[in-house]
Amino acid sequence: MAKFELKLPKMGESVAEATITSWLKNVGDTIEMDEAVLEIATDKVDSEVPSEVDGKLVEILFQVDDLVKVGQTIAIIEIEGEDSGDTAVASPPETAEEETETAQQAAVSNSETAQVKAAANEVEEQMSQATEIVDYTDSDAFYSPLVKNIAKEENISLSELESIPGTGKDSRVTKHDILQYVQDKKAGKVAATSSTTKAKAPAVPVAAPKQVSTAAPVSVNGGDEIIEMTRMGKLIAHHMVASVQTSAHVQSFIECDVTNIWNWRKKHKDGFKQREGENLTFTPIFMEAVAQALKEFPMMNIAIDGDRIIKRKNINIGMAAALPDGNLIVPVIKNADQLNLIGMAKSVNDLAQRSRTGKLKPDDTQGGTYTVTNVGTFGSVLGTPIINQPQVGILALGAIRKVPAVVETPEGDFIGIRMKMFLSHSYDHRVVNGALGGQFVQRVAHILEAFDVNRTV
Repeated sequence: MAKFELKLPKMGESVAEATITSWLKNVGDTIEMDEAVLEIATDKVDSEVPSEVDGKLVEILFQVDDLVKVGQTIAIIEIEGEDSGDTAVASPPETAEEETETAQQAAVSNSETAQVKAAANEVEEQMSQATEIVDYTDSDAFYSPLVKNIAKEENISLSELESIPGTGKDSRVTKHDILQYVQDKKAGKVAATSSTTKAKAPAVPVAAPKQVSTAAPVSVNGGDEIIEMTRMGKLIAHHMVASVQTSAHVQSFIECDVTNIWNWRKKHKDGFKQREGENLTFTPIFMEAVAQALKEFPMMNIAIDGDRIIKRKNINIGMAAALPDGNLIVPVIKNADQLNLIGMAKSVNDLAQRSRTGKLKPDDTQGGTYTVTNVGTFGSVLGTPIINQPQVGILALGAIRKVPAVVETPEGDFIGIRMKMFLSHSYDHRVVNGALGGQFVQRVAHILEAFDVNRTV
């Protein structure tokens, strides 16, 4: 019998690793080609990994919640044929030292290596001088050897470790959680404490470790229902809190007359459906306007990396989409400024459909440079959306309403029935001032109001 190595497949240019969320097959199970073997997750997208061969699953190399890099062998499948004897089977790190090294490589860039080594030496010296060191087994919570080793190397106290919200199974702290905490701590976003207990002296009491502030405890009554947050829900919650703590959010609002667009779409949507096989919604029209405005205001198409501003070459617009379970996902329309209305409509419909059915690929949610969310879908007139880091702006589309309005004509002003909506622009005041933020959303409104009613598709 020959052995086949099932590896984590490449999932997109910007996706380097994924977390195993569940095994669909057990050791000993027979597997057919293209049959799903396990489920994985990147930041937001869940995917299945199919088998490339027919055979029997004989070995599983990683467990649920393990982080695996693209190209790593995750399972061994026994297939028909002679064993060449030279099949190389990749294994996950077996020692705590190897695990710690892998985690540190993932958390620290090459430019920070010297600082990390110096900090590690300092921690080692402090621990050698103490008569007691932190014993993470004193906690009631379960921590994997990898997490405990990272905590030890990064000088994280037991109280700090217990304060880290876990996104793993049963709220367990994963490698991602503790590495994110280490990153936030180095950035000064959390209070720093020592992971060692000072040496005891006969007459001097040991000071208690400094507690990290946590959310107030919530009492649960007998009739209350406790619902565990989903993995995606936890990731979204963390992402939203981190964004508010990172960016100085400011909003600008503008009302926009979309009567011409409303009437034009009503006239052309049936013919568009028959000819292109696609629904013509308002979304691609709005996306087209945003893409044009981003081209005219390139300093809205930027990202912040520490004290650096990265001016993006491509215009990739994220499109927030609601999922059946109530969560949101943001697939990205790549090179949106290069699409005509037909191409934009096809891209919008494809991403929306695959979002609802869970068929998005990991790369579909990567590389966004600006985001648009449609709060009007649920009847909201205004919204104050949270910026999708590391972007600097997000536009909320309010509900389109039939309202009485003053209409200016060469013959004079009169009151007419118009279709109007509000555009709500949230932007990062660290790098986008009020003039730029206001001018950008004003330009989007002007593009929409000047829509050519004689346009053909």
